[in-house]
Amino acid sequence: MREIILDTETTGLDPFDGHRVVEIGCVELVNSIATGRTWHCYLNPERDVPEQAYAVHGLSADFLRDKPRFADKADEFLEFVESAMLVMHNATFDFGFLNAELERIARPVIRWDRVVDTLALARRRHPGSPASLDALCRRYGVDLGERDLHGALLDCRLLASVYVELVGGHQARLEFAANGAQAAILQAQEIAVRPRPAPLAARISLEEREAHRAFVASLGNDALWLRYA
Repeated sequence: MREIILDTETTGLDPFDGHRVVEIGCVELVNSIATGRTWHCYLNPERDVPEQAYAVHGLSADFLRDKPRFADKADEFLEFVESAMLVMHNATFDFGFLNAELERIARPVIRWDRVVDTLALARRRHPGSPASLDALCRRYGVDLGERDLHGALLDCRLLASVYVELVGGHQARLEFAANGAQAAILQAQEIAVRPRPAPLAARISLEEREAHRAFVASLGNDALWLRYA
């Protein structure tokens, strides 16, 4: 199954207040394993970046001024995420912003049934515990050393590691390992087996054979051993 870990950075908290997406990051997973394929871009929001937002992601209006607009990158973005499930942390936030951007350029919006919200997953799996991305990284031993500021692609990579744990990543890896061992066994079984040049010498004595026959006879006519005698 193909999944896309997705994250956005924005100029604020609400697209209905005129706030815009300034960064999108995507990391591809297939069967819960990162493939190495990513998609990332910075976007010109065509407006200012408030100080509160700059403090979160460090993307200034000056830095973003020469970046492409969402309309310029929409086709590329939609092609990358096409047909995949979209995995997001606090998904209603990113979902709302992405659909607001798509509506601005009269493109079909993303359906909610394509979305997996890792915040909801974490709250179900660890009720009452902190469920922020930082808290989940600490819980699962994911290195936060590079996360001084929020960044869409870095946060996607962190979330990818967290998501695999939330859906039982260690067990999944064990199953992959078991399947690999099973494949090796099946492959070995397909190799033609040649008969021995000479049969191995019997390891039981004549007395032991006779004792066994007497024991089977004592079991009666319905004894299972008689099927193989």
